[in-house]
Amino acid sequence: MRDVVAPLAGTDAGRQQLGMGAGGDRTMELDRAAEAVVFEELQAVADRGMQFSVLSEEVGLRSFGAPLPLVVVDPVDGSLNAKQGIPFYNVMMALLEGPAVGDATVGCVVNIVSGERWTAIKGQGVKRNGHPITVMPRERADRIQLLGLESSTRSLGAAARLIERSSKVRILGAMALSMAHTAAGALDAFCAPVPMRVFDMTAGLLFIGETGGVATDVRGRSLESLECTLQTRTTLLCAPDAPSHALALRAFAGD
Repeated sequence: MRDVVAPLAGTDAGRQQLGMGAGGDRTMELDRAAEAVVFEELQAVADRGMQFSVLSEEVGLRSFGAPLPLVVVDPVDGSLNAKQGIPFYNVMMALLEGPAVGDATVGCVVNIVSGERWTAIKGQGVKRNGHPITVMPRERADRIQLLGLESSTRSLGAAARLIERSSKVRILGAMALSMAHTAAGALDAFCAPVPMRVFDMTAGLLFIGETGGVATDVRGRSLESLECTLQTRTTLLCAPDAPSHALALRAFAGD
């Protein structure tokens, strides 16, 4: 993947507009190239007799012989970063045994630039480059030290009260990687205060759950039963542990 996408990042060739993807975003050449790599591998799996379906941001839903399990794929999460040549973007994949995001049993996020790989199997924790992660301890229990925020400009206003009660803010521009770092405790909380596609959160939600973290919408409601489609949207507030999540939830509400 890196050999295909990295040479296109930040180039006119990679930024070439090819049309609209199934998810409603503009498809660039670097998106198409990344998706071609993913589907080549998935086709090889299907050729060995496995049956499944794939939901991709670019082509939508595609059957390989059975509706389930469902493989969720975002070939380039953080595509604006890639387009601009900013080295923080990833491929995200998850395997769902049912229609809801809570049915995810496997998740994988790979930083395309560095090759760093985050993986999780339900009930077996999260690994970073093959090694089980240990959640970083919090420096302060009474304040969000480092808040991650979704990158749309509307998020700044929508999360104003949470931002005011946080020491520092990071807007990294790639949701799956941001959620992975939250699961590891590098971020005390991550917030998407305006509705985003739940599709983009699938692997990250598994990571958060596997490390003992908490993920809800900004009102504290569970996301587990949300159907994983390209149309389903939700807000998100997640943290590496329950006390951090409760603190962030209160701060978001202004309590």
